[in-house]
Amino acid sequence: MDTLNIKPPSFSTIAPAKVARLRLCFVGPMLGVNPGWVTSQGEILAGLLHEAGYPVLATSHIPARLPRLADTLRSLVAWRKEIDLVIHQVYGGNGFAIADVASALCRQLGLRQAGVLHGGALPELAQKKQRLVRGVLGRLTAVVAPSPYLAHVFGQFPELAARIHVIPNVLDIEAYPYRHRPTIAPRLLWMRTFQELYNPQMAVDALVELRQTHPAATLTMAGQEKGLQATIMAHAAALGLSEAVRFAGFLGPEAKAHEFAAHDIYLNTNHVDNMPVSVLEAGAFGLPVVATAVGGIPHLLRDGQTGLLVPDGDATAMAEAVRRLLSEPELAAALSANGRRLAESCGWATVRDQWAVLFDEVYHARLA
Repeated sequence: MDTLNIKPPSFSTIAPAKVARLRLCFVGPMLGVNPGWVTSQGEILAGLLHEAGYPVLATSHIPARLPRLADTLRSLVAWRKEIDLVIHQVYGGNGFAIADVASALCRQLGLRQAGVLHGGALPELAQKKQRLVRGVLGRLTAVVAPSPYLAHVFGQFPELAARIHVIPNVLDIEAYPYRHRPTIAPRLLWMRTFQELYNPQMAVDALVELRQTHPAATLTMAGQEKGLQATIMAHAAALGLSEAVRFAGFLGPEAKAHEFAAHDIYLNTNHVDNMPVSVLEAGAFGLPVVATAVGGIPHLLRDGQTGLLVPDGDATAMAEAVRRLLSEPELAAALSANGRRLAESCGWATVRDQWAVLFDEVYHARLA
């Protein structure tokens, strides 16, 4: 069982919100305290609200799913008299089962609940298991969607529409030093997880295409290994790209800042996506983004204004988009500046106030 032991970015320049301090409990994969694991949005938000004066509990940091579920349930029972609002981090795939069981227990314990939707896999889950998804989300007083895309998908369920709030993922803007890029070099960066969902092979294939006209082009691939890295390394070697593709491993905050500063174009190759924080991070650092137009990406990025969008799986189109950026410095400069503005819209000062409004609604609903 965890009290708040995560280390989010410090936003010391932001004054605490002056709203009723509900006692909060974040439920979800709080795994960033473990070496090699990404700090989740749930952990970051929990830490920021804690800094703003809210009593915050969080569970669980255990990586293995079943032990994490057991720890979560024990925590909820133990803390039931110390909680005003449970905030579930709701993911698609196998992680949805934890939200299902935990929210059912919270209902039995009489705890008020909200949920934050995460991941591009949720819309497919809602289609395949509509009754299950509607049942779980129906237990929540408020549903937070980090993008208009997910709000639209789940707003089509009449009983959920009035409960949905669009509150973006939060970034510590001060932690992302911006470098304007009016002219760029073919230094490409890919940073996600080595899983099929994120289609890392597309980045390598795009590099092959790009090097036909820009033989000095390079690609750095970074992120958590989840079974595909060896395959991608072998694929790059088979294409004669061993010297052009570098595998940087999992990036902590300092390494991330270093790698983004050393590159000029960010590639997002996902088959499925929602509102990826990595894309916002690229914009915050000033890298123009080329992304597949899947899921929530067209709702996040406007083609030609805050990014360049290409069809899913089309490495040739991705390489051509990169060529546009290299040959059109005005476009690269515009995407660099507009990407930073997009990232700034997710700063804590804005996001904090939106959460304060939600908490106010939940507080009065609880008293009604």
